[in-house]
Amino acid sequence: MENVTQNLFDFLVDHYQLSEDQLEQAAELAETEDLNLERALVRMELIPPEGVSIALANNANMKPLNLAITRGSPELFAELPLATMLQHKILPISRIGKTLTVAMDDPFDVIALETVSAQSGYKLMTVVVSSSSLDEMLESRLSGQQDGQDRLEETLSSFSEDEEISQVSSGDNYDLEDYGDEANEKPVIRIVNSILVEAMRKGASDIHIEPGLDDCQVRYRVYGVLISAGSPPKGLFGAIVSRIKIMSELDIAERRIPQDGRCRIRALDKEVDIRVSILPVIHGEKIVMRILDKSNLPKGLGDLGLDEYSEKTFARALAQPYGMIFVTGPTGSGKTTTLYSALQELNEPTTNIVTVEDPVEYQLQGINQVQTHSEVGLTFAAGLRSILRQDPAIVLVGEVRDFETASIAVQAALTGHLVLSTLHTNDTPGAVARLKNMGIEPFMLASALILAQAQRLYRRLCPACKKTLEVTMDVLRNVAVKQGMITLQRAGLNKVFEGLTSIDEVLRITSSA
Repeated sequence: MENVTQNLFDFLVDHYQLSEDQLEQAAELAETEDLNLERALVRMELIPPEGVSIALANNANMKPLNLAITRGSPELFAELPLATMLQHKILPISRIGKTLTVAMDDPFDVIALETVSAQSGYKLMTVVVSSSSLDEMLESRLSGQQDGQDRLEETLSSFSEDEEISQVSSGDNYDLEDYGDEANEKPVIRIVNSILVEAMRKGASDIHIEPGLDDCQVRYRVYGVLISAGSPPKGLFGAIVSRIKIMSELDIAERRIPQDGRCRIRALDKEVDIRVSILPVIHGEKIVMRILDKSNLPKGLGDLGLDEYSEKTFARALAQPYGMIFVTGPTGSGKTTTLYSALQELNEPTTNIVTVEDPVEYQLQGINQVQTHSEVGLTFAAGLRSILRQDPAIVLVGEVRDFETASIAVQAALTGHLVLSTLHTNDTPGAVARLKNMGIEPFMLASALILAQAQRLYRRLCPACKKTLEVTMDVLRNVAVKQGMITLQRAGLNKVFEGLTSIDEVLRITSSA
């Protein structure tokens, strides 16, 4: 390590032409302020802040990185705990496989590298950045997580139920006094209110409240990525669950089996539906709340972000008087949102539209929506069979899961109804294969099916933050080689070393590849 320090010192002296007097003054400042010599030189403005990182990078045979041109993804921050990043001054930049590239201001901090590698399970690659830029980036990039935690703590003492959030009940108002003092304590109400309001502020689609061995955690899904949002007191976790069950009209005494419910709340000058799922786990009950904000629902196909060809094709299919339209994709890919957008395109006073869903996610004006209840026999198939007696022009089936539902849907499409539904397949051809596997005859499928569309959700770049970056072929080649790519020429030279061919032959067929 002494050689490292001496080499670093020699580079700074030579590169910035420091005099002996300046070095002596810096040494005195370092001793007085308990700094190392490099930081003292920066404090005296004898070298720029990035000078230390340049020297360190040179000493480590690395290139310094300008953090201003990087753009880390939110999911990278989930790889390292917030406390670890701040303690070891380390910032994740990119991830390829099991290799995590991190930015540090001291690439020789072996203890930090080993600690972070052990915690994350990743092999680390290091880039060198200036200390000041790293501090600034850590503060700005992680402020969203920290703000969520700080705001949660702040709201514990500032929120009140009447001021911030209220329940919009379809039936009688509930009375908290009926459920005991613990669930009626103001801190519990403030915690639940703050969690819901903060999720709406962030535009979250889901809220996860999870019990641990010694604590509990709140996470929000924002643009498809789960981010930490703070830790309410573990001692109040049971009361938090009870509060949410009360709002969702669930059984607060039942903790052994999963429960599903929903409620409607008013906050931030709008009303949203909350779909609640409660699952017993080993440390308590895990809660997932899906936020269904109708104001965020696309008004029509033009707001879905489809390319021109797909939008025209979908619109042409919707214009057909009868037939089947399927939207496919995994869970969480926006299939239901797409179908709701299609219904809003088709919703007219002269058109009878009926849906059968599990659950009804958004309540749409002018459309008759049926909620399935399998426990009493109201399945998709039973609901669809009854719907067809209601003289519908357009039918939406939340999902085709079995032969009976698929068969009724095909018969409806062949007898003058436009049927819209979803399938859990990865691509469009998979829709045809899945229906055939359910038992639908190919000739009937060919007559009924007019469109199958596969889709995925993608995260949009921030309009204020996005930048155009031109990447040349040489840059890509160099990065790929560093990540382990073997060029054609290198592969050819390996054959030379094995005695299988000649250098002239390798150069002839590979040129500069």
